[in-house]
Amino acid sequence: MSNEPTPFMVEVIYALPKQQKLIKVNVTPGTTCIEAVKLSDMQLYFPEIDLDTVKLGIFSRLVKHDEVLQPGQRVEIYRPLIADPKDVRRKRAEKAKDEGRVNKKTGSKL
Repeated sequence: MSNEPTPFMVEVIYALPKQQKLIKVNVTPGTTCIEAVKLSDMQLYFPEIDLDTVKLGIFSRLVKHDEVLQPGQRVEIYRPLIADPKDVRRKRAEKAKDEGRVNKKTGSKL
């Protein structure tokens, strides 16, 4: 019997608003998230991915680049936010208030 580690499959995914790419990669135990992304060659399809600063996740949970993968996991490559969600909500609320669609005392809709 050999003591060689058994490789397993993980998925690496990146999505844009109108396009997505999922690549399956065979990795060995001890492989980190960023190593799986590099093995997938995802940056060949999407050169805008900066491997030094990119945020990664596993099933919607933000992870560090050096987190070790388990069999069956999916590494998600996250895009930077276009706008801060708090600022967007604040501007939308101010616009509704200015247009008179908000009760000025309670803040609720009219």
